[in-house]
Amino acid sequence: MPFSPPTRGRLAALALSLAMTLGAGGLTAAPASAATPAPAPVSPFGPQAPQNPFTAANGAATMHGDSASSGTTASPGPGTSAIDYSRTALASACPTVVVGGDGYVIALCTTIFGRTPTVHLLDPKTGADLASLALPKGSLFGGVYAYLDNVDRLVVVDGSNTLVRVGHHRTASGWELRIDQSTPLGDAVPAGDDIVGLTPDWEGRVWFATSGGVIGTVDTATGTVRGISTGEGVQNSISTVPGRTAVATDHALYLLSAAPDGAPVVEWRAPYDRGPARKPGQLSWGTGTTPAFFGPERGTEYVTIVDNADPHANLLVYRAAGGPEPVCRIPVLTQYARSGTEDAVIASGRSVFVTNTYGYPYPALPEGAPASRPSSANFDGGLSRIDVNAEGTGCSVVWNSPVKSAALPRLSLADGKIYTVSVTGPTGSAGLNTFAQYHHAVVDPATGAQLSSSFLGIGLVYNPLQMRGTASPDGTLYQGTETGVVRISKR
Repeated sequence: MPFSPPTRGRLAALALSLAMTLGAGGLTAAPASAATPAPAPVSPFGPQAPQNPFTAANGAATMHGDSASSGTTASPGPGTSAIDYSRTALASACPTVVVGGDGYVIALCTTIFGRTPTVHLLDPKTGADLASLALPKGSLFGGVYAYLDNVDRLVVVDGSNTLVRVGHHRTASGWELRIDQSTPLGDAVPAGDDIVGLTPDWEGRVWFATSGGVIGTVDTATGTVRGISTGEGVQNSISTVPGRTAVATDHALYLLSAAPDGAPVVEWRAPYDRGPARKPGQLSWGTGTTPAFFGPERGTEYVTIVDNADPHANLLVYRAAGGPEPVCRIPVLTQYARSGTEDAVIASGRSVFVTNTYGYPYPALPEGAPASRPSSANFDGGLSRIDVNAEGTGCSVVWNSPVKSAALPRLSLADGKIYTVSVTGPTGSAGLNTFAQYHHAVVDPATGAQLSSSFLGIGLVYNPLQMRGTASPDGTLYQGTETGVVRISKR
């Protein structure tokens, strides 16, 4: 029977990658206890993005750490000494791993067989799977970019285009996951369209974007949904800071605010160079990055994306309170003949860190993705750090690093280190899932030097598929992979 991918978007690509790789071969919060407080930041980077009052603590509330999508955490990582690690096999790709105020780990995964979006509750002491809840998929998978709200409920849109809040509850027989609240999105999402990203603003509204270019808000208290259409595709998540929301389509970066009735209002639109075609190692034709807010004073002064220019992608930095003219447009990852990224950046203080995914061999692509140009390329990896100057009038490259990252890196503001999973050995489409070797890697954000590397495993069970790890307050790192979650801790 012919295989027909049922939806578009990043989660679809992750799930389809697995299917093709393996198939061919009410409002009650969970009981809470005080989390271990994170130590005061020691990193020269920062400040940390503002804490969104409607999410769990920054650093572990979203795939990208916080609603600003900074890619940072106030928690320390496992460090550079010896580590212990274990793998929780879930037969699923797990792109979103978040940690609540009670310390429990929640993963949003998509099963390899059946491609069903499933929420898992993991034991923070062992990584064991305590409970799971399959969500309706209909013709859709649900969203990669779920977030954890301020009472530790996972907020996600299911396959019926219903926004749900999934709570975890202790019962007489153990832990249980259940839907505490449901809000249908109705006609705000056109037939055949699907939700790509969602995040709350500072008033409690939930912002969402669809792959077809609808940007909207949801008041889950009243069920009111309001939206506008950009007419442009969206394939990445969205970001919020006080009073502002950023959405990147496959043609432009949008900076929005909410009208008094909650309807989205476009403050400015900044077109970017989307290049002549989709690049190998990217899932769509356009930017591969979620917009990230950052800045040296409040953590909100700037917003940034990476374009799809050829032969080298450019980092674009804008003043959030300004307009569509960039502070800088600078080529990145120029140590290679060509560059591009499907990864969100790390953005903190005046610094932005960009990962090269050019040539990364996703085994499958979202439905409707155009052919890449060229059809394939070597995956070289590499990282670059770019700083905005102190005057806010331009940018410069600080360093280029050869670290070949197979995951989305995370910067710890607590211990001043970047954490990722690096890969060695064969990195072609077959090699990544057979003989490639994966390592817990620690990088110095000041110099780009790799500080340590600890072997994790070989092949697809350890392949992080360019997904981002999440650090918990006790320094444990949880990394989603093609088949589950790896738990990494200091020995």
